[in-house]
Amino acid sequence: IGLVIGAVIVWLLLRKSDSKTGDQSLLLMQEQLSKVVETLDKKLGESNESMRTQIGESNKLIRDITQQLTKVNETNKQVIDVTDQLKTIQNILMNPKQRGVLGEFFLEAVLKNVLPPGHYSLQYKFNDGDIVDAAIFFGRDDEQTILPIDSKFPMENYNRLVDEKVKTEQDRLEKAFIRDVKGRILETSKYIRPNEKTLDFAFMFIPSEAIFYDLLSNSIGSVKASSRDLIEYAFEKKVIIVSPTSFMAYLQTVIQGFRALKIEASAKEIMAGVQQLGKHLGNYDQYMRKLGNSLNTTVNHYNRAHKELNKVDKDVLHITDKPIGIEPISVEKPDRTG
Repeated sequence: IGLVIGAVIVWLLLRKSDSKTGDQSLLLMQEQLSKVVETLDKKLGESNESMRTQIGESNKLIRDITQQLTKVNETNKQVIDVTDQLKTIQNILMNPKQRGVLGEFFLEAVLKNVLPPGHYSLQYKFNDGDIVDAAIFFGRDDEQTILPIDSKFPMENYNRLVDEKVKTEQDRLEKAFIRDVKGRILETSKYIRPNEKTLDFAFMFIPSEAIFYDLLSNSIGSVKASSRDLIEYAFEKKVIIVSPTSFMAYLQTVIQGFRALKIEASAKEIMAGVQQLGKHLGNYDQYMRKLGNSLNTTVNHYNRAHKELNKVDKDVLHITDKPIGIEPISVEKPDRTG
């Protein structure tokens, strides 16, 4: 641009070179032209530097955006993976059989984390072939009692009731849910068998904290439900409904019971040892008494023998007028006062 302007100015100056003041004007215009060119070069340099800076910042911004897009893409992949996993879990929860397996898995995990090995059994089988999900054993082998635990996961009507907005449909689903839970309570109560050394109550393990909380709070989602009837029904059937959290608390009580049983068993062993020691001391006393009686009889015989020997000494004295000089030693009887 500066060169073009300079050429134009030179051309104009050449056209006026025939004037008298042409030389002076030419010099003046050349100076002005030099200043203009210098200014233009400076501005162009600053403009180029500014453009380079902006281009650099733009490239950096593009890189940052690219990185962010890459992260967003990775996040989207993770979200898709999580979504797929949630769908898998949802499919599991939709299948009653798979849902039951999941509940048994939760139950086993809690038992393994809290109770020592050998104090519980999974898939415990009764005499008639019925199988309860888990059983906890109390006491020693010869005096063992059993606490049956059955895992239940009543989800279908519960989820429908939580999502339902129509009042009439809510009432219908509420009745269906209560009917489901009562059926599970009745199934669990069948494992209470004192004739097979079970306790007079059983645990119904619900793996879902949400369902358990709704049962306690007498509501299901935003629906006010008569779940209190379920708790009372369970109490009548001697079934205690527990969730993973409350079950942990119950198991802590069970552990304290195990410790108390160990202390009681140790106390019984100590008592049995003391009784055995007393028996041995009694036998020893009897033998010592018999020994004392025997020694008493022996002393009597000894003293009587010396008396008879003294009589012999007297007989010799009558015959020879000279005693033998026997001096009998009397032995005292054992002291029986001790």
